[in-house]
Amino acid sequence: MTELLTNDLPETIADEEALEDFMARPTQGLVDDFARLDGDITVLGVAGKVGMVLARMAKRAAPDKRVTGIARFSNPGMREKLESWGVETIACDLLNRDAVEALPKTKNVVFMAGRKFGTTGDEPFSWAMNAMVPGLVAEAFRESRIVAFSTLCVYPFTPVAENGATEDVPPAPPGEYANSCVGRERIFQYFSGRYGTPGRLMRLAYAIDLRYGVLQDVAGWVAEDRPIDLTASHAPVIWQGDAVNHILRALLHCTTPASPLNITGPETVSIRTIAEEFGRRLGRPPIFVGEEAKCSWVVSDAQQSRLFGYPVVPVSRMIDWTVDWRQRGQLLYGKPTRYESRDGRF
Repeated sequence: MTELLTNDLPETIADEEALEDFMARPTQGLVDDFARLDGDITVLGVAGKVGMVLARMAKRAAPDKRVTGIARFSNPGMREKLESWGVETIACDLLNRDAVEALPKTKNVVFMAGRKFGTTGDEPFSWAMNAMVPGLVAEAFRESRIVAFSTLCVYPFTPVAENGATEDVPPAPPGEYANSCVGRERIFQYFSGRYGTPGRLMRLAYAIDLRYGVLQDVAGWVAEDRPIDLTASHAPVIWQGDAVNHILRALLHCTTPASPLNITGPETVSIRTIAEEFGRRLGRPPIFVGEEAKCSWVVSDAQQSRLFGYPVVPVSRMIDWTVDWRQRGQLLYGKPTRYESRDGRF
């Protein structure tokens, strides 16, 4: 196990293997928290981009705990990679009630299953994944503590000149996807209250991975001379390793009934500013269209900071790594975040 400290930040990240290793390093705070956390850990929906990092970090932070990753494992190689890191795996369709009930129960659960992209045109399946599956899981794991992923998209747009939406702001989302995510939250809250299940709802605001994310979206548009719509003028971002660290630490901060917690960085980036910085470094001036809206999806990190302190990786270092990664021709997923979407259609 290798701990992540602020002064450990590398100047460059060599390749995908080094990136995955670096993102999955736990902080000392997580190691200390897991020493106090009773029970083993199950990660539901582990085969996604963030899930692989989370499961590996959990195992590194507490090598003596059993960490079990649950997913369909439809993509080859993911299951084998997890097992090489010491993460046990079980193939399971979470839409199958009997299969969910048969899963081994652990004291701690991180729920990551869900659907975003492809919602438009297939809304019923997205609602099944985002609202029905949480009900199956909440009943089956009612004796556990459950930390469940959510999204900043449940919030209304708030003024970018202010501090962003706090967890007390009532949901008022646009579009089917975000509304189904409110459904996910409400289902977990209902069963949390019914069974006394401690929980937290992690409203994640744009995790940054060098292979994808808001920064790579903007850098790619600059590099390809594509117009950048400034209507969505700002975006809250957090290094994916920091986000995962905080989400795992939230297992010691669950409430009954389950309550939301924003997971984001202290720096909300101006899209114009970062585009101009990428343009300077890439030698291609950005092309802007649209007018910067006074309101956008921005959230407050105040509660998270009180619990866990500031993230380790600042935005300035993320920008450095993004440019370096792209200039060296490293792997890019080519999957846009759609952070600029303001109608909730994904």
